[in-house]
Amino acid sequence: MKTTQLLFLAAALFVAGCQTTPLTPSPATKGNVTVNFTNPDDFTDVRESFGGGTSQYYLNVLTEHIQNVATRQLAEGQKLTVTFTDIDLAGDFRPGRPDLNGVRIMKSIYMPRMTLNFQLTGADGKVVKEGERILSDMAYLRNISIIDRDQPLFYDKALLDSWIRNDFR
Repeated sequence: MKTTQLLFLAAALFVAGCQTTPLTPSPATKGNVTVNFTNPDDFTDVRESFGGGTSQYYLNVLTEHIQNVATRQLAEGQKLTVTFTDIDLAGDFRPGRPDLNGVRIMKSIYMPRMTLNFQLTGADGKVVKEGERILSDMAYLRNISIIDRDQPLFYDKALLDSWIRNDFR
């Protein structure tokens, strides 16, 4: 290739790499649990820093956690589909503090909140249970365990654990 063609190709690849598309993750299925996110860019707060966009990493962490925990609760052949319509992660960011841009401040007013729809089907394909849940934990700072407290989204995972334990015993 000529130098001009290489420069053009490099410029085209650079521009293509800079293109942004709205975050619309496809459903993630593991075993018998599928997790979806409806318009995650419109969620209240699923970001890693003040002013940041929707974090695919955080969505992946929540997806993997639900799949691991729910799989253990379901009976043989059951399938669970969870669709999030809003998420507000525990904690919030302090505006105007560049040194704390990626640090979530935990206060009782910044409780974790999630809105989701779910459908549980039996091995025969019939719906066993379905509904919408609005999850929140106003006492999330007081109801904690020492185990896994250093993991990402610890409080949010605890909220999901409680929901899964209560709805799918």
